[in-house]
Amino acid sequence: MDSANLQAFVKIAETGSFSIAAGELFITQPAISKRIKQLESQLGSRLIDRIGKHSQLTQTGKVLLPKARQILQDIDSAKQQISDLEGNPMGALTMATSHHIGLHRLPPVLREFNQRFGAVELDLNFMDSEQACRLIEHNELELAVVTLPFKSSDKLTFRPIWNDRLVVCCALDHPLGLLESPRLEDLVEHPAVLPSHGTFTRDAIEQALKPVRGQLAINMETNYLETIKMMVSVGLGWSILPESMIDDSLRQIDMDGFHTSRNLGAVLNRQRSLSKAAQAMLELLDKSSDHARPPDLAGNSD
Repeated sequence: MDSANLQAFVKIAETGSFSIAAGELFITQPAISKRIKQLESQLGSRLIDRIGKHSQLTQTGKVLLPKARQILQDIDSAKQQISDLEGNPMGALTMATSHHIGLHRLPPVLREFNQRFGAVELDLNFMDSEQACRLIEHNELELAVVTLPFKSSDKLTFRPIWNDRLVVCCALDHPLGLLESPRLEDLVEHPAVLPSHGTFTRDAIEQALKPVRGQLAINMETNYLETIKMMVSVGLGWSILPESMIDDSLRQIDMDGFHTSRNLGAVLNRQRSLSKAAQAMLELLDKSSDHARPPDLAGNSD
């Protein structure tokens, strides 16, 4: 089976659309349709049904999908191992990061990586930290740089890179900012705008707010910290954000009894051998780290 045909099949399965899949593969829709017909002809079975503008896998397609993903991964792994024999990082590095880290932490690392390892094709995906961890666990990404969860994992390795202090903040004219000695109990008197429930950042916040957690009035939730910052700045509620995001549009509140932070770092699959490109990226991340730890590409820091 031709790898290009398998790649087209997997992309259609992921997007549910021939046209979207064609766009992501930078080919025309007739070309991607031709690849699917060739694959169906080779297998002697229909793989995808078109229903209106949507496409869905047949029973045969559902059976083929995990095998097609494995075949493509094995091909990529073989290419990577062959390129690694040449000594310098080459090939592709598929990784993910969160929007916040991509904006505030990664740019210097990515700039140096691109300058030093221009032969590496970097496939950088922006997504929620929780989704990135799931994809690493399913071996669909090689590396993620995200907010790390509190709980350890049998399948994942967590490597802290940066410690991100979280602080209470509000709009410049918010009543909380007028209190002389604000306490946790004062937070329940005003609505909050917080990261979405179930996110790693929300877990850290809920631990810190445990004494008053059940009494909080949560006005809005979102995964995007930049959006929270905007909503807080216009007075829609107080929040808890990374200290690095506080500027002259917000008031930071130093509150007795509130001390928390989150770890930002790399997530790896324990069972996957790292390419030289991934190792090079980890070394640059370690250089930027504010955690005092020696580099250890096989280590685990849960």
